[in-house]
This record gives sequence, structure tokens and C-alpha cells, in this order.
Amino acid sequence: MSLGRRILIIGGIALALWGMAYGLWYAVFAEHQALETIGGSLTSAFANAADRHLESAHASLGEYRAAKYVYDRQVDVHGHWIGLGMLLIVLGIGLDRVIFSESIKSLLAIAAFAGAVLFPLGVLLQTVDHGNLPRVVAILGSVLMIVSLAAFALGFARARLASK
Repeated sequence: MSLGRRILIIGGIALALWGMAYGLWYAVFAEHQALETIGGSLTSAFANAADRHLESAHASLGEYRAAKYVYDRQVDVHGHWIGLGMLLIVLGIGLDRVIFSESIKSLLAIAAFAGAVLFPLGVLLQTVDHGNLPRVVAILGSVLMIVSLAAFALGFARARLASK
């Protein structure tokens, strides 16, 4: 098995398992508290609005917005790690059909794996740090994924053209 194929298949399996484990951890230890915070703050916002306590209603909506922001990213991260892991596995299976040298395939596999790890990691880091570093990590990961996927597509297209 080539290095690129090993990186994609083993890395994809590891990433999918990591995403599943993270999702399990989140569901067991954190999701119920997050949903309670979301529901409680929304209930409080409506109750305060009905009582015409607008400042309290706005504060409760702020709590809701913050809790929902974190919840959405937690769920997205787990799903993206699994989905990107599966994509890496599929790419690994079809890697022999990519018309590039083994060193280019390995480089693309490393870039795709790094992007698949970094993009969701950057999104996850945004839940604890709203600064630029988590955004840079997420953007770097997404750029690595886009560029490597475009290169894989080019390699598959070259293979198709070569077979005609």
C-alpha cells in the first residue's frame, strides 16, 4: 500500500473514529447542559418580554445566542470530522486512479488529512476564543481541503483523459 493511500485510509478511519468519540463524549457529558441553557435562556427571554422587562429579555437573548453559537459548533465539529474522515477513506480507495507521481499523491494526502483535522479544530477553538487564531486555523484547514480536493479532481480527470 502506498504512503498516500495509508495516510488517507488510516487517517480517515482515525478521524471518523475521533469524530464519533467526540460526538459520544459531547452527547453524554455536555449536550444536555447546553440544551438546558438554550431552553432556559429562551424561556426567560420570552417571560421577561411578556412582563415588559426589556433589558432582562435582551440579556436572556444574549445568553441564548452565546449558548446556541457554542452548541451549533460542537455539533458541526463532530459531524465534519466524521464526514471528512469518510471522504479521506473514499479518496484513499480511489487513489490509484489519480495520475500523479507517488510523491505528489503523498503530499496531497498529507494536505487533505491536515485540512480535515484543522478545519473542524479551528471551528471548535472558536467556542473558547473569539480571536483571530481559531479563524486562521479553520481557514487554513479549509484551504488545504479545497486545494487538495481540486488537485485530486485534476488527477482523476487526467486519468480519464488518458484512458480515452
